[in-house]
Amino acid sequence: MTYVLGVSAFYHDSAAALILNGEIISAAQEERFTRKKHDSSFPINAIKFLLKDNKIELSSIDYIVFYEKPFLKFERLLETYLAFAPSGFKSFKMAIPIWLREKLFQKKFILDKLKENFSDINKKTDIYFSEHHLSHAASAFYPSPFQEAIILTADGVGEWTTTSIALGKNNSIEILDEINFPHSLGLLYSAFTYYTGFEVNGGEYKLMGLAPYGNPIYKDIILKHLIEVREDGSFKLNMKYFNYATGLTMTNNNFDELFGNKPRKKDSKIEKFHMDIASSIQSVTEDIILKIVRSLKKKYKIDNLCLAGGVALNCVANGKIIKEKIFKDVWIQPAAGDAGGSIGAALAFWHLELKKDRKAKDNQDSMKGSYLGTKYSNDEANKELDRIGAVYEKYNYEEMIDIVAKEISKGKSAGWFQGKMEFGPRALGARSIIADPRDENMQKNLNLKIKFRESFRPFAPAILKEKVQEWFDFKLTSPYMLVVANILDEKKIKFSDKSYEGLEKLKEKRSVIPAVTHVDYSARIQTVDKNTNYKFYDLIKKFEHITNCPILVNTSFNVRDEPIVNTVEDAFKCFMSTDLDLLVIENSILKKEEQFK
Repeated sequence: MTYVLGVSAFYHDSAAALILNGEIISAAQEERFTRKKHDSSFPINAIKFLLKDNKIELSSIDYIVFYEKPFLKFERLLETYLAFAPSGFKSFKMAIPIWLREKLFQKKFILDKLKENFSDINKKTDIYFSEHHLSHAASAFYPSPFQEAIILTADGVGEWTTTSIALGKNNSIEILDEINFPHSLGLLYSAFTYYTGFEVNGGEYKLMGLAPYGNPIYKDIILKHLIEVREDGSFKLNMKYFNYATGLTMTNNNFDELFGNKPRKKDSKIEKFHMDIASSIQSVTEDIILKIVRSLKKKYKIDNLCLAGGVALNCVANGKIIKEKIFKDVWIQPAAGDAGGSIGAALAFWHLELKKDRKAKDNQDSMKGSYLGTKYSNDEANKELDRIGAVYEKYNYEEMIDIVAKEISKGKSAGWFQGKMEFGPRALGARSIIADPRDENMQKNLNLKIKFRESFRPFAPAILKEKVQEWFDFKLTSPYMLVVANILDEKKIKFSDKSYEGLEKLKEKRSVIPAVTHVDYSARIQTVDKNTNYKFYDLIKKFEHITNCPILVNTSFNVRDEPIVNTVEDAFKCFMSTDLDLLVIENSILKKEEQFK
């Protein structure tokens, strides 16, 4: 019985993961407990959950592994400031005290945090350190169903590396090539996220969602002035236009002058210019990623590809990799960002340091559907509902499924809280808001009345795995909602004579499932498998029986700027503060109108 605890923290999306004899058994992000979105603090609450969930003490943990090496990161910080001196002194003055006080001495900091919270900490407990991109690569390869694969990791930056190529084979990972800071595809994309008025390290998916509303008219400017791209996809940025190396912003005045506008202020109106900018950088990103993966296939002649790092959350680019059939199969870590580094750090230590064997299962990964977090039994959930004064009805399982499917088919929206919470940024049918995809007003209503977010944001279709080819141009599975594909022609609806531009495109009904069809006829698909989430599967199956549509709208159970709900109380608060009609927690159903009697 060997437990390895993996930890990621101090940048964004802190998390902890627990493996037992090489098996991933639990994982959670700190934000779900603190209710602070993208929380970067040490994940003490996540660690407490892991121990409680598995009925063990901290002294039972054999190894604790941090997902990156702070000394290497500090080296990069110092060398960068020296290279750009004297510019960036203000940023340097702000960063160095924090490093000297906390980050540079992370082993002591982590041990002190554990001692503060656990009386049973073993005096022999030590902290081990993985490298950032090795942690990402390990999170992508070791849980995958492949015995051998090329691993592409791309993000903002780890210690030095921003993009890495590795070979995974059996229990080994060999780093083959790297691109180093400040040249970063992730930071390039984040620069445009900042420029279009969205939050860096949190708003990149908004930029991706905005792209189809515009045209890539600035693509040539980006390729001429901002980035040099070689035939194999390797690249170099022109730092004349960027401020992120030593400054407090992502871009600078040269960037503004190049495109003729200042960065958009948060929550100000999104203009056609911003849509075209989004379209342009999305197109450039896709082209670079496709060049890289084509080159990798040609060079290494290996059938399988694994992806991790924040760039791997660009599901439009992922969809194009799959559509081109460059590799026989592709597997993407569902927690591709820094949270997933906790899993990767633990697995890298298990296989590379402890030399433990690994045997992949054909066509089956070891992420357990990414359902690795908190859970409630029916009795536990009802006790919590009683405590907070909620009005609810208890049903048996079949009754609950039947009632919810019927209510959704009538246009109702529901908060769906079932089983173990998801690990990673996507709600996958455990902490989800669900609705009827056939309703042409549903996207607008969910965005504005329930999620309180930008109207252009698309929603995902959760579809029965065996029905996906009847609705989408997609022949694989996408259990983690990380791939975009187009809806089939026969499901589309012809345009009216009206010609809409920009966000006005939302007024056009484009398919028979308009609530989950983006303006370019695409959708971010989740294929639902009975073996990994039987409750969600059964609900969609019942909905199909009623409507002949094997699809539900699936979006995360939260409102804007809040993490996905974690507890029964979180779910109830979200339910009461929005226009959701129903809240379904395990087998109990709450109706909004009943709460006010």
